Amino acid sequence: MKRIGVVAILVLAFCGIADSAYLTQHELSGTPLLCNTQGFSDCNTVAESKYSDIFGIPIAEFGLLFYSTLFILAALELVLFDQLLRRVLQGLSFVGVIASLYFTFVQVSLISAFCIYCIVSAFLTLLILLFATLIEPIKKKASLPSVTVPPSPPNPHLRMPPAV
Repeated sequence: MKRIGVVAILVLAFCGIADSAYLTQHELSGTPLLCNTQGFSDCNTVAESKYSDIFGIPIAEFGLLFYSTLFILAALELVLFDQLLRRVLQGLSFVGVIASLYFTFVQVSLISAFCIYCIVSAFLTLLILLFATLIEPIKKKASLPSVTVPPSPPNPHLRMPPAV
C-alpha cells in the first residue's frame, strides 16, 4: 500500500508540475489562458490580479517549485524508503493545503473570480496530503500501559499499632 501511495504522489505531483508550468508559461509570455468554461472560470482575471504574485514572483512559479520538490521527495522515497522523507512529504503537502485554502479564499472573497487551474492545483494538493498520510499514518504518542499491582495477601505476623 505504501508503494502505491508514493506512486500516486508521483503522478499527482507530475500533474501539478504540468499545471504550474502552463500557468508559468502564460505569465512569461503574456498569452491569455484557455479556461473560460461557460462563465464559471475566469482564469485571466485571477492571473492578472494584484494577488497573482508574491514579492514580484508569480504564484505559479512557487507552485512549480512546490510540485517539483514533492516529485523529487516521492521519487527518493521509492528508492530509499525512509520515514523522514514520508514525514517531510506530509509536512510539505500540509503547508500546500493551507496555502491552497488561502488562495481559494482570495479568489472567492477578494477577486470574485475562479481559476480552474488553481482549483485543480488545490485538489491535487489535497489528494497528495491524503496519500502522504496513508503512506505514513500519523500516530498518537503511545501511552504507557497501566500497571495494576495485585493486592498483597495479609501478613498474619505483622501487626499495626492501634489508631489513636
